[in-house]
Amino acid sequence: MARLQALFFGLCALNGALAQTWCGKDYTVGSPIIPPGGQFAIPATSTEPLLTFRCAPAIKPYLGEDALAPAAIIVDTLITYQQISGAASITLPSSSQLGELVVTVTANGKFLTTGVVPLNASKTELPFSLTGLQTQKAAYNVSCTAMYSPSLGAKQTFQATTALSYLPNPESGSVTKMDLRSGSLLARPANDPTGPYGTVFPLGFYTNWGGYLDTNYNFSFINDLAARGYTIVHPVPTYDNLTQLGLVVDRMAELGLYLMYDMRWDYQNATAVTEQVNMFKNRSNLLLWYTGDEPDGSGDPLNATSLAYDLIYELDGYHPVSLVLNCQDYYFEEYTSGADIVMQDTYPTGINATWSVEYHTECTPDYGCCGCDNCVGDFEDISERMDDFRVRLEALGWDRTKAVWAAPQAFGDAQFWNRVPSGKEFIVQSVLSINHGGLGIVPWNDPTTDDITNSATVLGKALPTLKSFILSPSAVYRQHTANRVDVGMWTVGTQTLVLATNLNYFNITLNLATLLLGSPQQVTEVYDSGATYANGQIQLESVGTGGFVIGL
Repeated sequence: MARLQALFFGLCALNGALAQTWCGKDYTVGSPIIPPGGQFAIPATSTEPLLTFRCAPAIKPYLGEDALAPAAIIVDTLITYQQISGAASITLPSSSQLGELVVTVTANGKFLTTGVVPLNASKTELPFSLTGLQTQKAAYNVSCTAMYSPSLGAKQTFQATTALSYLPNPESGSVTKMDLRSGSLLARPANDPTGPYGTVFPLGFYTNWGGYLDTNYNFSFINDLAARGYTIVHPVPTYDNLTQLGLVVDRMAELGLYLMYDMRWDYQNATAVTEQVNMFKNRSNLLLWYTGDEPDGSGDPLNATSLAYDLIYELDGYHPVSLVLNCQDYYFEEYTSGADIVMQDTYPTGINATWSVEYHTECTPDYGCCGCDNCVGDFEDISERMDDFRVRLEALGWDRTKAVWAAPQAFGDAQFWNRVPSGKEFIVQSVLSINHGGLGIVPWNDPTTDDITNSATVLGKALPTLKSFILSPSAVYRQHTANRVDVGMWTVGTQTLVLATNLNYFNITLNLATLLLGSPQQVTEVYDSGATYANGQIQLESVGTGGFVIGL
């Protein structure tokens, strides 16, 4: 089974029948060494300060039923010295008081809202009313204008644009909104189409359909997934029996499990995309669509993901679109343009990062395939990939409108990977991804080991508490790494969630007072994968992870 899993995902040879390249690199013996190109351009630096003035709706989409509910435009006004998208020169006062901007927002030329926004701030909300707008399928073109008048300085003007989606209520089926204040998904309960919207932290495996899901005729497997605290199921095509797939999805809905619908083999076929979207878009538990499965690795046409994205939004528009990228740096902008949610699937466990055991060649930035593109074979490959994605999205001006998820490694003992991660290693990968901005965990793949399944279950049981911090729009987030201990901290009100994961294969101690700049008054452990707390210190086992809610 492990070999079958590897053949489905992350394998250079999947593209070999057409062209023996992966991430643009030749990888077979005797093939030429040709730089792949497609690298993301590092933004130039500026000696003078620049303002990245950006705006976005707080929610995507708003619905007709939201007409009387609060709505807002988010404004970001960060100072940078990098020439990233939208950055414009700004003349700052000589005093330490930066001042404020007066921001005016219009939609299709019609006044929407105005307000005062601090300079060098993020997530400032300008409220507005939807009652002055009509619902429509096409997004409103929103223009944001900022006037900056520092003391004794000349008036400066800055412009930004965004899209506001204000859709009619759907006749049937679910709606998944994106909360652009946090990047999280909002949906009604999968088993209650009339229930209130709530945050969804996606946790669930890519799950084999053929030979696995399709053989569980009594739905015992689906029942088990729900009992483990998972929130989604991602069936892996092809689906040879759509009637049976429909029955499985029905049972998922009954148990409160959301569907991540995968059209990887057909996403470049407009007819097939149309058929599948129309078949599933009205499902009460559809959470999101999934199109390109490592399109950067296989070298799909650079516009393939955006073409599919546009078609799906034309057909549906009520659910976000996702894909996964396998390469460290290969046409990131082009492929990511076709997604609301971009996933990374960095698989560093059990690899030889410099020599391909599959193709018997070396692996370099210009040549070869070792199962983890441009990796060194440790956990930091994952956090660096997450950070790279975040930095690129910010440079492109997409950090507010696109979210990053992770596909941790839950397989091995085949191809490039000489072993399967342990349950604790799997959790290190998952929590490391969360600590570096991951808002969904969709591991490859099920079936997996009992050790990983049991570890994922403990994580699933802790999700309600964890997500109340991680997905909160008001959370103040900090990340800290020292001595290969990675810590994420989300403060909401007077409490802080601390997620600490030990990347070392030995025990280590973490001093909470140093992290929190104060002595903790109340500590509650909410997640345990080899961690304990005593006397102001967190004790982490070898590759141990712990979650603690701290009151100061």
